[in-house]
Amino acid sequence: MNVDKLANHLQREKYGDFWLTEAVRPALNLQVIPQEGFRIETYRDDRHDLVVPVLAASVSRERLFDVFLEMVEPLGDLVDVVLETSHDSDDGKHRDLCREHIDRSVLTSHFCDFEDLLLHDGCTGLAVISTTEPLELQFDEHKLLLVYGQDLLPFQRLLQDGGVRRKNHMQLLTEGAHLHNTHPRHLKAFQQLCYRLGVGEMAEQMSW
Repeated sequence: MNVDKLANHLQREKYGDFWLTEAVRPALNLQVIPQEGFRIETYRDDRHDLVVPVLAASVSRERLFDVFLEMVEPLGDLVDVVLETSHDSDDGKHRDLCREHIDRSVLTSHFCDFEDLLLHDGCTGLAVISTTEPLELQFDEHKLLLVYGQDLLPFQRLLQDGGVRRKNHMQLLTEGAHLHNTHPRHLKAFQQLCYRLGVGEMAEQMSW
């Protein structure tokens, strides 16, 4: 492997008009080229006889965090939050830590204090869950925005108003080989966010 070529690849942040955060990079062979857009598909869980519409969005770095905060609003005034971490994980699996019933405005204020962590750490993800209807927003380790729920129209409108186009056949970075990136400062920041939110118990999977 050419070390200089790999180093240049890992430092590359821009693909066309799309900017990546520091959290993740596509593999050197570029099985998937990062791009902005969203698509709507269906999540199926045959074991639980579950079928749920899901919106998946990839948003360029310079407006990703603002779009994420806007997409939290339709979840309601009182929400549950799950922090996901794969820090210090040898097998790549992540742990889920849950805080139930938190005021949305308080939660988003905490998010703003930890914007660097949420944008640039490839070992941190989160989910915000409505307490009034089966609706969940994920801001995952790959910095994709995923919404699970029956009514996705408010989220489509938010994305389109922000200039993010619907692309039904768009590939997501997760559908090709990719690399995660983290830093010791991110683990410290994650621990501080957990303390701020008062999380610590393992979260159960959401049942629709």
